[in-house]
Amino acid sequence: RSERLRSSIVTSAGSKGLGLFSSSESSSNWSKVVSDAEKIVGYPTSFMSLRCLLSDELSNVAMHVRKLVGTQHPLLNTARGFVYDSKNNLQMRGLIVLLLSKAAGPSHAASELLTKDMVSGIYPSQRNLAEITELIHTAFLVHRGIVNLKEWTVSDGPLKDMEFGNKMAVLSGDFLLANACTGLAELNDTKIVELISSAISDLVQGIYYENYYNVEDQAFLSHGALLAKSCQAAMQLAKHDREAQRLAYLYGKHLSLGHKAKCFMESFDFVLVYQIFFSSLLKNFWRLGRKILRNLISLKTWTEVL
Repeated sequence: RSERLRSSIVTSAGSKGLGLFSSSESSSNWSKVVSDAEKIVGYPTSFMSLRCLLSDELSNVAMHVRKLVGTQHPLLNTARGFVYDSKNNLQMRGLIVLLLSKAAGPSHAASELLTKDMVSGIYPSQRNLAEITELIHTAFLVHRGIVNLKEWTVSDGPLKDMEFGNKMAVLSGDFLLANACTGLAELNDTKIVELISSAISDLVQGIYYENYYNVEDQAFLSHGALLAKSCQAAMQLAKHDREAQRLAYLYGKHLSLGHKAKCFMESFDFVLVYQIFFSSLLKNFWRLGRKILRNLISLKTWTEVL
């Protein structure tokens, strides 16, 4: 039952954890907030990774993904979410990076950076970084949709569909990551490359070792590291000092942890916990009661009672 509880929580949290701060109850208000934020940065997040998604290579992959229509492979739902699901706001990480970049503004030490190149108070390199952040996040969403064939059952559909879907998930996810790495190299900053590369490493570690860390560490590795280090990298691109970079890192980290805690609470099945706890309590009530009585009365009295 404990495994059932954990599975219920993880599955539900995973399905709700695709977008930052989305809510079905106030989707209209949230959409307005996002729209206002996009006006501030002068860059609609819906175009964040449009160049990559409309490339010839990915268009070819998309044609093959269409073969999964009618199957139960999760890659199809992931791809559909990128196009149709406006409630989840899947590209919020890039928007947060842009908002933070605009709030911080140019640094006094950035004499070699031309202020005239800024658009809406944001450097082109910072916009490229926001796009790279979204590409990495999207790639890992696609990769997490790979089906474990060892747990495949007949009710999941034909095995060949699952195998084909897995191949497409690996191919498309790797393609997005490759584009992100190319974009990193074009920033011409080895510190940024090292920082974002470590975020990718953290993502992998958080996903594949989620049973070996405490909740906070696992949440940071799998969700917070990318945003935290992207915020730090945005400050680095504007030549801000180490203190500003540290504060930006902490901002992204705590923002992600707060979102993860919200998702966890929304997905927590209190009814299931109630049933498990009290069924276990009633099952062991007599055994626990006897132990308590042994501590309250002497052995002689206990024998007489029996």
